[in-house]
Amino acid sequence: MTNRLFTLKRRSNFTTINLTKMGITCLLLLACTLGLSAQSQNKEAKPDAAEDPQWKAVEETLGRPGQVQPDGVLKFGMPRRDLKVSVAGVEVKPGFALGSWAAFKKSGSDAMVMGDLVLVENEVAPVMAKLQAEGLEITALHNHLLGETPRIMYMHIGGHGDAVKLAESLKDVLALTGTPPPAPSATSAPAAEIGIDTKKLGEIIGRAGKVNGGILQFAVPRAEHITQGDMIIPNSMGISTAINFQPTGDGRAAITGDFVLLGKEVNPVIKALRENGIAVTAVHNHMLMEEPRLFFMHFWANDDALKLAKGLRAALDQTNSAKP
Repeated sequence: MTNRLFTLKRRSNFTTINLTKMGITCLLLLACTLGLSAQSQNKEAKPDAAEDPQWKAVEETLGRPGQVQPDGVLKFGMPRRDLKVSVAGVEVKPGFALGSWAAFKKSGSDAMVMGDLVLVENEVAPVMAKLQAEGLEITALHNHLLGETPRIMYMHIGGHGDAVKLAESLKDVLALTGTPPPAPSATSAPAAEIGIDTKKLGEIIGRAGKVNGGILQFAVPRAEHITQGDMIIPNSMGISTAINFQPTGDGRAAITGDFVLLGKEVNPVIKALRENGIAVTAVHNHMLMEEPRLFFMHFWANDDALKLAKGLRAALDQTNSAKP
């Protein structure tokens, strides 16, 4: 009888040990599965153009590298480094107000492209004709600045179709302009070296900026979704308020960019900017069929950087901008 009880206890302990090992094994397998799933989701959230055949083909066609944005858009920056432009004695850096760009977003098996081309006056007509010949849309043509030398125009474009064919068309359009090839990659100067207090400016604006080519840049998305047809337009396709600071010495900076506004916000923002010594240089559309309808307000000033930041923040407070 004693021996039988001993045997049962041994079997019970053995069963418990086996169940414990099985539980640990299952937990380890579950953790591995979740880890792989998280890695897969992270890879999908932040794709790399080199790993996407469609985006790689677009880059090869345009002959320049793009940057895949967090929202999946492939964006190309094409600054007009060939131009020497000045406004009220300030020599405008390419990344400050002379940045042509194009952004591609997948749309089913095709793609959508939107962009903005920086042009001198004698480039406008041939570029417009070529865009129409290639089946691309001109969605706006206007100024962003006032009193600049030479005169600069901005042509906003859009299109839908095969991504590579869109890239081929855009390449042919760019060939009619003086847009230079991409510059060799270089390390940007640290924020502390550009001559203005970038940290303090970020605190005033209410979000972190980034330094790019000596320019402090802020992008402030809107809180609501903007759609075109049945597609939500990603923020990186030009629907975030853009604010740029170019240092001009002694803590001063020139500022420019554009506020992205609903109609009801236009006049409150004009009032806030003008009360803070910031000139409004243009109010217009950039797109044709977006919902809700947007207006883009460009601005300019050259003054104490912190003072201007407070004026910009007062204007931002009149908008339905997303919280940081």
